[in-house]
Amino acid sequence: MSRAASRAFLLFFGSTMFLGSFTNSVGADLHAGSVDPEIRGQQELLKGSVDKSKYLAVCPDYKNYAMRMHPPYSQGPMKLPFQRPSRHCRTFESPLVEEVIEYMNEKMVDKDLARIFENAFPNTLDTTVRWHVNGTEKKKGKKRGSKNENSEGKWEGAQSFIVTGDINAEWLRDSTNQLAQYQILAKKDKTIKNLILGAINTQVEYVIGSPYCNAFQPPPPSGLNPTYTGGEDEVHPAYEPSFVFECKYELDSLAHFLALTNQFYNHTGSTDFLTPRWYLALETIMDVLKGQEKPTFNDDTGKFQRNEYTFQRKTNTGTETLNLAGVGNPLNGGTGLIRSAFRPSDDATILGFFIPSNAMMAVELKRCATMLKKVGQKKLSTLLWNRGVSIENGIWEHAVVRHKKYGPVFAFEVDGFGSSILMDDANLPSLLALPLLGFVEASDKTYQNTRKMILERSGNPYFLEGKDFQGIGGPHIGLQHAWPMSVLVQAMTSDDDEEIEKCLKMVRSSCKLGLVHESVNVNMLRDYTRSWFAWANSVFAQTVLDLAQRKPHLLFGPDAVPYAFE
Repeated sequence: MSRAASRAFLLFFGSTMFLGSFTNSVGADLHAGSVDPEIRGQQELLKGSVDKSKYLAVCPDYKNYAMRMHPPYSQGPMKLPFQRPSRHCRTFESPLVEEVIEYMNEKMVDKDLARIFENAFPNTLDTTVRWHVNGTEKKKGKKRGSKNENSEGKWEGAQSFIVTGDINAEWLRDSTNQLAQYQILAKKDKTIKNLILGAINTQVEYVIGSPYCNAFQPPPPSGLNPTYTGGEDEVHPAYEPSFVFECKYELDSLAHFLALTNQFYNHTGSTDFLTPRWYLALETIMDVLKGQEKPTFNDDTGKFQRNEYTFQRKTNTGTETLNLAGVGNPLNGGTGLIRSAFRPSDDATILGFFIPSNAMMAVELKRCATMLKKVGQKKLSTLLWNRGVSIENGIWEHAVVRHKKYGPVFAFEVDGFGSSILMDDANLPSLLALPLLGFVEASDKTYQNTRKMILERSGNPYFLEGKDFQGIGGPHIGLQHAWPMSVLVQAMTSDDDEEIEKCLKMVRSSCKLGLVHESVNVNMLRDYTRSWFAWANSVFAQTVLDLAQRKPHLLFGPDAVPYAFE
């Protein structure tokens, strides 16, 4: 099933529609972030204690809620709506997050950008934490049957199920990125720390259970009902549909699990996640890497050897399935690179050595190795470090190609036989994001050549330009829709004030509903996909937080000092 929802076509004039009369009935003057402290809180009509379960039962569907404009409106010229749900409808709360929002509302010069941040920064907490337990709850009773080493500790400790937004499933990649902007707060905010620890523990079970899959159903202990997609896929290894939402093998999904762990450790110093289950998940990942480095044809005999992972879907969209009986195009051996059957866009790779995911995996393996060395796991640390170096060397040897116009550039995909694809896609990880991943410095010559190539129409077939917008898109949506996410990554990988300001203005213009869409038509901004896409909102928040530290004058005005989070 594609993550892209059907395209929404909205005209931003006429009367504003409301969903849920209780959420905004007090009006614009009572918005807590826009009024005096004495009257804050009056937006909520309920007084005293609230039975949240009953309140949640009448909360509006946020997918529809996000498609409508709600007061109070921003003080900037765009008059952007306030799109946060009622406090009693929010799925998770953090006082420290609210403090950051208040600071940005006060300090940011551009009040429209401030409003987008106010909506986007808490969007994951407000709307996507479908289930969370802090790990201190008493067990109701033990299940029948003897425990074994493969089930010991399963679903124990803090747990967090984070959906992508308008689809009731958790993508490993999306959820890691959705939580990334809160990592810097985890050391100060114990509730945020526990939420992210829970996300790690939940991803642990997903990786152990189905390491080749990308998206998952609610955890069995949550009691939430799974969403079934129709069962049109033929996949090996087989998976349990009540556990897995979609099973596209994407190397970056496993890299994102490591990234979630590494970010948590780096910001908190906590090793609470280092349980036997976590080590089993890591062992599972290393087994996948070993299996997915194998060539299509045996190096010694030349005979075809079927890959462990195959995928076929009944579809009329070529990017939704793998050719050659679900194996994909042939790959060479001895490269050090790891196969990825699908891209982070959930589109099939053409040449299976997808370079952005390999770069991310190399970095996260080495970061994880450094952490493991500090906790005394020297043998395991060496194993991870060597694998990371092997992948890194493979990229520099096989994925740097000479372009007749741009010089040496990173290829998007290669096969190890000498073939390569030169392009970039908006989804992360991407070639544009290589410095953000930590693979290269932004000043690296090969990266600079690549960046120039993929941000020009003559160099990247998916760099789309129109009268209203320009940016990188991809085959997932089509040839007229660029992703604001790519423009935000462009801003975060630039040191040029003029370029950054241009990127911010372009994204701002596409957010007429106060939230960041998956994609927008470059010639008609009101033609967009997904009113509620938490990942894109998180990338916007990450961009603002990056600039607040790196280039505060662009947000707060001349002579502004960097904002300190920790």
